[in-house]
Amino acid sequence: MTIDDWTPTLGAGPLLGIAAAAIIVLLFLIMYLKMHAFPALVLVSILTAFAAGIPAQLVVSTATAGFGSTLATVALLVGLGAMLGRLVEMSGGAKVLADTLIGWFGEKRAPFALGVASLLFGFPIFFDAGLVVMLPVVFAVARRLGGSVLTYGLPVAGAFSVMHIYLPPHPGPVSAAAFFEANVGLVMLLGLVAAIPTWYVTSYLFGRWAGRRWQLPVPSILGQADEAQEKNPPRFAVVVLVLLLPMVLIFLNTGLDTLARGGVLAEGVGEATWFQVLRTLGETPVALLITLLVAMVALGTARGTEKSVIEKTLEGALGPVCSVILVTGAGGMFGSVLRTSGIGDALEDSLSDLGVPLILAGFIIAAVLRIAQGSATVALTTAAGLVSAGVAAADYNAVQVAAMVLAVAAGSVVASHVNDSGFWLVGRFFGMDVKTTLKTWTVLETLIGVMGFAIAWAVFVLAGALG
Repeated sequence: MTIDDWTPTLGAGPLLGIAAAAIIVLLFLIMYLKMHAFPALVLVSILTAFAAGIPAQLVVSTATAGFGSTLATVALLVGLGAMLGRLVEMSGGAKVLADTLIGWFGEKRAPFALGVASLLFGFPIFFDAGLVVMLPVVFAVARRLGGSVLTYGLPVAGAFSVMHIYLPPHPGPVSAAAFFEANVGLVMLLGLVAAIPTWYVTSYLFGRWAGRRWQLPVPSILGQADEAQEKNPPRFAVVVLVLLLPMVLIFLNTGLDTLARGGVLAEGVGEATWFQVLRTLGETPVALLITLLVAMVALGTARGTEKSVIEKTLEGALGPVCSVILVTGAGGMFGSVLRTSGIGDALEDSLSDLGVPLILAGFIIAAVLRIAQGSATVALTTAAGLVSAGVAAADYNAVQVAAMVLAVAAGSVVASHVNDSGFWLVGRFFGMDVKTTLKTWTVLETLIGVMGFAIAWAVFVLAGALG
């Protein structure tokens, strides 16, 4: 018997109760009993599987499948990204970037400059990859100027989040646009209208407030350049080109994919070998690998650094991020168990007729699914599928349909918490405990969703009034 042969028997009410109880137990273990997050997540995942009625012989395989699927992307991404970050940091490249940014924008506007740079990086790069690539610069600026790392880190993390949620060619808005048959170009334009002011309020201003409220030191996870390296740093242009390389490669992937889906390219081009090779080069793990190899030369051997020193630098990057990788994987395991339990399907049946305006229904459905099972992508695609028939039947103009995409996307980002692997990724990289992550990252993500939805609804109403 496999998990595909098993049919969930519990309804939405009992499953929601199990999910709520599991989250409470997990928080109790971590916050009050001070159990490490990794064994706590594994324990609660297994107990949740039993409580949800998953057959005993399938509990372990179900849990490890969720763990493995999360690690399939996270381990490569975090491992390669940490090596790249350690190389940028140890070579003195991060300090060069930090000094240049501060020289251009001034010390007071450094968090703003970091956030704007991340908005640009975040256009083609997915959230996890973008955050990992920018971390050494964030840490270098924070170390140079002092103060809480949250002052500099939250505007950056929030920038990648709003771009990932609201802007094509990221998979969420592209999927919703496909469900609603929306114009992707219009979704992109309105996505910018939603993303930029949302970032400024929910990430930049909130990040500055949070930095004053929680004084967190700069984590040592990426190490620090020694005096010899800082006296002979790489050139600013070289460091910028190294950091831009993954953005260019990943955009190669997402851009070609978007053009193919939109019918811009000739029919059959998507099957051509050259097309598939270019897309493969832009897959995030491959793009980070290529960038790391280039950085080893540009920031290492080309500057006279011995190969053994580079090897030790890269080796030293892996140890500190092992905890990040394992805890993030366990967070993915917990979310996967909740999804396998059938909570998404049960909620789908319960929420299919809310009796509220369609745009609000899409937001609520996506938000409830996000809170219940953790995955923003699952929440968004499920909610979009549920309301797509209503969108097709309604007499909406093109702008209103694009606003519907943003509304559903907004719901899928709210309340990132312990069943979301991204929650653990951000918390561990910024050196936060669970309580602080809930007070900062969870609140920030919820604000991003609520404000983005408010803008989408305003656009929807205005477009309807103007016809």
